[in-house]
Amino acid sequence: MITARELALQVLQSLETGSHRSDQVLHRALQHTALNRIDRALSTGLVNGVLRYRLQLDFIIGRFYHHNLQKAAPVLKNILRLGVYQILFLDKVPDWAAVNECVKLARKYKGERMSKLVNGVLRKITPESVHLDEWLKQKGVEEQLSVKYSHPLWLVERWTAVYGREKSESILVYNNQFPLFGFRINRLKSSAEELFSDISIADVSHEKSGIANVFLSKDFPTFEPAVTDGRLTVQNPTQALACLLLKPAPGSNVLDLCAAPGGKATFMAELMENSGRITAVDRYEQKLAKIEDHAKALGITIISTLAADARYFTPETRPDSILLDAPCTGSGVLGRRAELRWKLNPEILQELQILQAELLDHAAELLGEEGILVYATCSIEPEENSMQIEAFLRKHPDFIVDPVGENVPEQFRQGKEGNGTILTLPGEHPGFDGGFCQRLRKVRR
Repeated sequence: MITARELALQVLQSLETGSHRSDQVLHRALQHTALNRIDRALSTGLVNGVLRYRLQLDFIIGRFYHHNLQKAAPVLKNILRLGVYQILFLDKVPDWAAVNECVKLARKYKGERMSKLVNGVLRKITPESVHLDEWLKQKGVEEQLSVKYSHPLWLVERWTAVYGREKSESILVYNNQFPLFGFRINRLKSSAEELFSDISIADVSHEKSGIANVFLSKDFPTFEPAVTDGRLTVQNPTQALACLLLKPAPGSNVLDLCAAPGGKATFMAELMENSGRITAVDRYEQKLAKIEDHAKALGITIISTLAADARYFTPETRPDSILLDAPCTGSGVLGRRAELRWKLNPEILQELQILQAELLDHAAELLGEEGILVYATCSIEPEENSMQIEAFLRKHPDFIVDPVGENVPEQFRQGKEGNGTILTLPGEHPGFDGGFCQRLRKVRR
């Protein structure tokens, strides 16, 4: 039978190539195993831990591995990472157990010779033999932060230049914490008072987010029945801000471009009191089917889905407002998607900027006078956010920035009401991911 550590190794291996999401790969792997609850938790912790600390782990391994680690087989590197992560980060796992289990994995996947190499390297690495701060003294500031917090150097350099060292370090720290779950209360079915009067939920630890009907908790299993029956939706509060910024009125006609996975569409429907029309457009039919299923569970009837490329889709009637949740680097959610930090690069950022501009240009054509456009990303890169909006406004003089409005909580609109902009940085507001949204209005020129 597969062990917790071997399952973690297989998940890490499958993430070496492609654009797979770690949570989805891990979920599928756990569905096909007989591991008990404790071993499932160990597998999950190992995968997430190695993904978060990969660069630091490789830096440490490199001090004890007397060959070129970059040239080592991926499976060997992942076995060593699993071993070092357990030795340095998991107090409840004895060092000897971590070493022995990784030696077994090396023997199974790479043979006896490599198992001896793994044994030799891991037995040298202990909390007492690792002097990370001392080893980093001779490095530049950005490289120190890069290794210490295990983020690609190019990202650390960008954030330090844009946000300064203090804010950048806060982002890095946040990205390595295990994130809280965000839950949105479905106002069509329940209220905070009704939800927490449920005796199975009443005493569960949770925190207010500062947004009405949205709260945060470390506990997912206890709230899962309420998610299943439609009283709750899993949604980080940052994602809710774009919907509050749009402020769709009951009875209005809303177009949601790039709608999957549908959390914003369903929240807008709740804000509209399930009155009006929301057209959710996405390229992938299987994702749209999930939106439909979720809307049904929530008791929402005003969402219709349509599979199309948002750059070319034209609705039968002009919408009153458009939410464009554009494809982006996702640099604001690296704490939730740990593997993403290793897949991003400046070339991807540049490609996405072009796509975002195309989507914005097309959305502008679809709106009539006085129509509202909200552009949103889960990125904290200026090129995808403020710079994208500046370029759009230069190209489209018939659009102006529109005030944030009182429906957005005060802490997100202080000093920003006039320019219709909300930017959250990871770690800036407890439990909030990074993200950006901009409210624009089309006017007669």
